[in-house]
Amino acid sequence: MGVVALLALLVGLVGPAGRGWAAERPVVRLSAVQAGAGGSVTVSGTGWRPRTLLMMLVCGRATPARGVVGGTNSCANGDGRAVTTGADGSFSRRLPVAEPPVPCPCVVHVATVTGTGAEADAVLQVAGHPVAPLPAERSAGRLAVLSDTRLTGSSGLLTWFGAPPGRTLVFTVGNTGTSPVENPVFQVGTAHGVFAPEWDERQWHGTLAPGKKARIELPVVLPAGAHGDYTVTLRHGGRVLAEQPWGVGRPWGVTLFWILLCLVVPAALFRIGMAVVDRIRPRHHGGTRRAPRPAPRLRLPLPRSRTARPPAVRSAPTPTLPWFTPDSAPGDPAGRSSAPHDDSPTSPATPTTKGPT
Repeated sequence: MGVVALLALLVGLVGPAGRGWAAERPVVRLSAVQAGAGGSVTVSGTGWRPRTLLMMLVCGRATPARGVVGGTNSCANGDGRAVTTGADGSFSRRLPVAEPPVPCPCVVHVATVTGTGAEADAVLQVAGHPVAPLPAERSAGRLAVLSDTRLTGSSGLLTWFGAPPGRTLVFTVGNTGTSPVENPVFQVGTAHGVFAPEWDERQWHGTLAPGKKARIELPVVLPAGAHGDYTVTLRHGGRVLAEQPWGVGRPWGVTLFWILLCLVVPAALFRIGMAVVDRIRPRHHGGTRRAPRPAPRLRLPLPRSRTARPPAVRSAPTPTLPWFTPDSAPGDPAGRSSAPHDDSPTSPATPTTKGPT
């Protein structure tokens, strides 16, 4: 008995502290539960993550138990307000009251914009706005994410040149309700930075029985040329099931293309311009303008004049006799003194006459 009493005492001491350590759920309170269109209410909250950006909207066709039926399409999005929580996770700000596009019951819907999804609702009666019963639930099934979501896949070469980046959102859901869920329709939203997400419907074909779970893969595609920090949000039945960050790299191929285009096009234009200038500019020689070259003329032979000098007659070569050398041919001035003749005193044929002594 002493051991049981000691354990009970320990549980009693640790219990309150354990409850204090547990994560506190977000809570939203209003300064008034009823207000007319054009007025305002003060919205305050506690239990939110510190330094978190929140969005406050007046939504119709919604209750805190079922959430906002139809998503943000049932809210007065143009009159919403953003607020950032303090270091202790609390906030307080005035919100103008506007009539939502659908009938009441109405709530003030507060949800996180970035980070892990969290939301809370507070009942608000909009005076003068019509009220209609909520549409009946199609089934009593309720889906919940059982494991962490992740994005699978990688970018290809075309994505580097601006093609739409794509991934596959993989998660495991379980049916925590009392009836099966057939062909559930999920909403996949992609948000860039602090901007509101853009929603696309993705239907999963199959039946999920109560207490069963299934692994689901849904495609996620961003616009062409998208880059930066994105957040992928999964929603079903107006409830946010999971969020997953996605960092998309810059398409550097497009930047490289524009750089090359800015270099090649001016260079090509410069080459074309220089060729045109070189073709049309006048030619200069020695600092003066060069006279144009005359056109070639056909030259005809002139008629021979009567007084023209007759062409020289080419003499035949002088024959060489055996007893003459080439240098003493007849008719050569040099040969006349060297050729033998009868009057020559040295002629061998003429006898020398000795005079009287």
